[in-house]
Amino acid sequence: MDRIASFSDDPFDKPPCRGCSSHLTEPYIKCAECGPSPFLLCLQCFTRGFEYKKHQSDHRYEIMTSDFPVLEPGWTAQEEMALLEAVMDCGFGNWQDVAYQMRTKTKEECESHYMKNFINNPLFSSTLLSLKKTKDSRFAEGAIPFKPCDDPPRPIFDSVLSRDMAGYMPARADFMEEFDNYAEWDLKDIDFVDDDSDILHALKLAVVDIYHSRLKERQRRKKIIRDHGLINLRKFQMLERCYPKEVQELYDAMRRFARVVGPTEHDKFIESHAVEFELRREIRRLQDYRKAGIKSFCSAKVYERVGRLREEERKKRTMLNDVLQYIQDGKACQQWLSKQALCSPTLFSTGRRSAPPLNLTGLPGTEKLNEREKELCQVVRLVPGAYLEYKQALLNECRRQGGLRLAQARALIKIDVNKTRKIYDFLIKEGYITKA
Repeated sequence: MDRIASFSDDPFDKPPCRGCSSHLTEPYIKCAECGPSPFLLCLQCFTRGFEYKKHQSDHRYEIMTSDFPVLEPGWTAQEEMALLEAVMDCGFGNWQDVAYQMRTKTKEECESHYMKNFINNPLFSSTLLSLKKTKDSRFAEGAIPFKPCDDPPRPIFDSVLSRDMAGYMPARADFMEEFDNYAEWDLKDIDFVDDDSDILHALKLAVVDIYHSRLKERQRRKKIIRDHGLINLRKFQMLERCYPKEVQELYDAMRRFARVVGPTEHDKFIESHAVEFELRREIRRLQDYRKAGIKSFCSAKVYERVGRLREEERKKRTMLNDVLQYIQDGKACQQWLSKQALCSPTLFSTGRRSAPPLNLTGLPGTEKLNEREKELCQVVRLVPGAYLEYKQALLNECRRQGGLRLAQARALIKIDVNKTRKIYDFLIKEGYITKA
């Protein structure tokens, strides 16, 4: 049985007990035979003789504790770490607050011990002197050229960029509104006084511990947002659209597990599935070629070209059948020609081919549109939900500004500029908004 130190003061930095899954507090037990991952037990589970898989109750063990002196008697390793953390939190020379945070040493004891062992210690002095000489010799070779860093963006409050970045302020590396933004309200009226009863003092400490846990959760969420690049959500969505539809669905389903693994591992996981999808699609294409009796890529190109020509001929025959159905009714024929002009403008003009109108059947939000709005969404190929969102944003901006220009609409709606112009002109024509 060995006596080994565990310098971590925070129970959340250690793995939980393998027996009861509770957070470990010193002293606790570590199995000396199970590994390579440490098998840790609290004292209660150890005294009950807890066994799990390969771990047996008769294994050799080590007592993990930091209750032993390091630099001088009377100061344990745990107190040394607490002193360094208190000096870091309260500042050098603020010995009254350092002693208050330590709770086990007086102001004079903290000051004398720190000055003796960390400032005036010959061992540390010689180490610092050698580091200084090494630093001077390294800098003596030549001056480091000055390169001013780029000034981080400072978006205006409630601007489009600020909303896209969820209120993130790069110059401060902070959000305008934090997660659990009112966590500090529970502490604003707490004051520790000497005449507090033990129960009241313990209750106040419990409130402070709860506040610390809420701060840890806030920092954890910030770390996830920073590591995975979720500040600019629009840029993140653009990267997501680079994948095929099937991979996008997987990306959306696996997003909730990104907090468990790191950003690199998560991106590798998605990329590997994208590569797998491409390989499977290529294998299916080659299998179709083999079923058609094709054994070379040159023959495959001819096969694809003939297939496209066959599909075009089939569409022409279908169009001829539609003409024969409507030829007896002049009004129906005129409606059919107008419909075909929208679907296939190349048949009636020499302009650029455009996509066919969007089919709104079954799409959410269609029932909220009038006939003219439905026609606009079909021509522009915009789903009703997105159109309603863009319309509301333009209406709000128009009310706030007293009018709206096309440039402002394009800055507010980040889609194709031609679609934005059509939506803007339509809303002006229908009287929903006015020009500035």
